[in-house]
Amino acid sequence: MGVLLTFAPLIAFALLDRLVGATEGLVVGPLVSAVLLVRDAMSADRTPKVLEIGTTILFGGLAVYALFGAPTWSIAGVRLRVDAGLLLIVLVSIAVRRPFTSQYARERVARGLWASPEFVRTNYVISAVWALAFFVLVGADLLLVYAPGLSPRVGILATVAALGAAVKVTGRYPERGRVQAWHS
Repeated sequence: MGVLLTFAPLIAFALLDRLVGATEGLVVGPLVSAVLLVRDAMSADRTPKVLEIGTTILFGGLAVYALFGAPTWSIAGVRLRVDAGLLLIVLVSIAVRRPFTSQYARERVARGLWASPEFVRTNYVISAVWALAFFVLVGADLLLVYAPGLSPRVGILATVAALGAAVKVTGRYPERGRVQAWHS
């Protein structure tokens, strides 16, 4: 559940973007992210996470630009920047051999398992699934930016399908790996 809570800033942004406006969503995003960072920093059994730090910086930078740069972004344009930023954070975590999900998994798994091939592989797979989900979101956002006549439902359906699949894999894949290890 920890990795899913990390997406609270994205959810807050998406809700406010739809209900009030993109700028308001961008302002609330880093605030929600900062609350998660403070929670982790003050907890004895949690640590601040790369995704939460990156999300705070991403939303904070976009919020400052939205407030003071007076951009003329469409809703799809704002979503493209947010989704591309999240995709970049996830991809960089994989590229530097520290898949973002491993920080969450380490809070739930015994220290002795952290270096196991199963643990490492599971975190790469789940992080890659999230990267794929954000790639789908970026693709849908690009379609909406460059083909503005398309129905916004394209973005909604892509978002629900991609994030729903990533959530499902995040919840089920670790158990799948344990079952396979027991039968080996």
